[in-house]
Amino acid sequence: MNIRKRVIGGVALAFLAGTGGMQAGAAEFKATLAQNLSPISGVTIVAQAKGFFEKHGLEITVSNFTSGKQCLNAVLGGAAEIATTAEAPTTAAAMSKQPIAFLARMEYSDLKTLTRNAAGIKTAADLKGKKLAFTAGTGSEVYTMALLKKAGLTKADVTLTNLRPQDMIPALSAGDIDAYNTWEPHVANGKKALGDAVSQIDTAGVYSETFNIVVMQDYLKENPALIKAFLSAMLDAEAWMKANEADAITTISTVVGMKRETLAELWKDYVYSVVLDQRQIDVLEAHAAWRLDSGNHPPGAEMPDFRSSVIFPGPLREIAPDRVTLSAY
Repeated sequence: MNIRKRVIGGVALAFLAGTGGMQAGAAEFKATLAQNLSPISGVTIVAQAKGFFEKHGLEITVSNFTSGKQCLNAVLGGAAEIATTAEAPTTAAAMSKQPIAFLARMEYSDLKTLTRNAAGIKTAADLKGKKLAFTAGTGSEVYTMALLKKAGLTKADVTLTNLRPQDMIPALSAGDIDAYNTWEPHVANGKKALGDAVSQIDTAGVYSETFNIVVMQDYLKENPALIKAFLSAMLDAEAWMKANEADAITTISTVVGMKRETLAELWKDYVYSVVLDQRQIDVLEAHAAWRLDSGNHPPGAEMPDFRSSVIFPGPLREIAPDRVTLSAY
């Protein structure tokens, strides 16, 4: 890919409000970030909104999308250089032999189940015989299969319906489904919209979806300084978020167009941390195993060797070695 750099001589870029009045350095690099416009992208949202990219010499153009799959497709197609994306698009790309470089996780959060009270669902075992919605090809499907397995059920024990998250609330309200499995804020939105007619069952720890930073391997090879600056900005943004929680909630909710009180209620559900750890390997391998078991993979696909061909820990280790805790590297 072409390396796009721009040096602005002698110009000091001021931080935006909230960065203590410090001055940013001159912009050395330009890149386009394909970003899922959701709280799961909180770290990159803050890095942009609060001037941490500028601080590290970056001029980042943000292209917002509604899914991590769209973000990664933008990078695969050359419309952006850096993607925020979940494990589902990552494993699909890896199994298709796309030369992607997984640089860091920045967030994870549990998926959840919202039920229609009239259906009488109190536990996961009560899903037997019920109509259950999920989103095919995403962490929602993997979560659904894991939840059924934990409850001693199979997909033959339920009626599965493939829906987009935004279509689940009206389907639940109409009684077309009895429950749905998805990520936030769609469960919180369902509770607010349907009130006493719905309940969330306890499924904590069944499956966590991760949100991550991915580029192409060639781009990483050609732009090591840019990538390290980008990750450094993310680390600064994470630290600021933890030190300024109230302001972080305001900033992210404003950017994503979400009511502040809604995000505040969900804030603890989002675990923001720029790392590479065993959890990430486990999630990627679990998702890839689901693809192999379900047939949702390219012909002839095998379990990718994520450690040797997909995850690239070098840049993060160089700037923050304590954030890389993967063994056998």
